[in-house]
Amino acid sequence: MYVILVYDMKQQRVNRMLKLCRRYLHWIQNSVFEGEISEVKLTELLAKARTIMNADEDSLILFKSRTQQWLEKQVVGRERSSLDTLL
Repeated sequence: MYVILVYDMKQQRVNRMLKLCRRYLHWIQNSVFEGEISEVKLTELLAKARTIMNADEDSLILFKSRTQQWLEKQVVGRERSSLDTLL
């Protein structure tokens, strides 16, 4: 499946969450990640994220799509990390 993950954390937890998410998805902007991920890996990511988060102060939002082709993406301005692969 293709996901977009967005989080909002207190500053003392931001770096830990950033490092965790970068192991599973592509970092596209501050606190925003996207990419293909299996259901098992997503479950693993969310379980680890819950250990970092404080549920009373932090949030994580996940948008899911079957594949990237069902998602139209428009970037205005500079794209931090392009997912295009050149061969």
